[in-house]
Amino acid sequence: MALLCYLIFLAAPFLWLVSTAFKPPRELGSIHPTWIPRAPTLDNFRTAFDEQPLLQAAANSLLAAAVSALVAVVLATPMAYVLARRRIRFARAATGWVVVSQAFPLVLVIIPLFLVLKNLHLVDSRAGLVLVYVVWSLPFALWMLTGYVRAVPPELEEAAAVDGAGRLRILVSVTGPLLAPGIVATVLFAFITAWNEFFFALVLLKSPEKQTMPVVLTHFLGAEGVADLGPLAAAALLATLPSLVLFAVIQRRITGGMLAGAVKN
Repeated sequence: MALLCYLIFLAAPFLWLVSTAFKPPRELGSIHPTWIPRAPTLDNFRTAFDEQPLLQAAANSLLAAAVSALVAVVLATPMAYVLARRRIRFARAATGWVVVSQAFPLVLVIIPLFLVLKNLHLVDSRAGLVLVYVVWSLPFALWMLTGYVRAVPPELEEAAAVDGAGRLRILVSVTGPLLAPGIVATVLFAFITAWNEFFFALVLLKSPEKQTMPVVLTHFLGAEGVADLGPLAAAALLATLPSLVLFAVIQRRITGGMLAGAVKN
């Protein structure tokens, strides 16, 4: 019952968003709203595409999120392996500091970050935004992958070493496949974090053709904060779909079941 209530709590806003996206203006202004539109229409989607460059914004978000997630995981994987397997002094303190750094408010770092990117001539550039996303998601990716590496039994690597496998062969043939679920999960969370990020993109990107989807969604708000509700809901629904599709495609990989049966009795 508790799980059912939680699912309803999570699903209700999304279902209301779907309902709003297909409602005509007359129903949106009704004082007796309904969950199911009485006269479903696609006009909100047409208006959204006519008013804002949604395809360009989606491409910018996809590029920034995909590249930053992949780069962050590529950098974090060997670092996590070293922290989990090697006896390094202050390893736990370093990992804790990495996690604590994620708690810093963005307002504290945005001004010095902007000045650094300005000196590097990376303000208002996709490369600068990707660099920021990589740095911002790297601590979480490192913390998450360290836990996955520690979950892989060291006996597997020791058995492979006894059989004559070198360090590189052990990492590629033994540890790597077992880390696949953790790597996939980390890529997923890093991607979604970058896809939904708003503040950095708002401050660092000024050219309309370079803006990401969360920033473009704010353009459906009028000068006095009045929202063009129908097109906004339609655009927000389109912005939500990539995350849902990504979860649906790779959710089977986000498990720890690949370790089952890896060690023979």
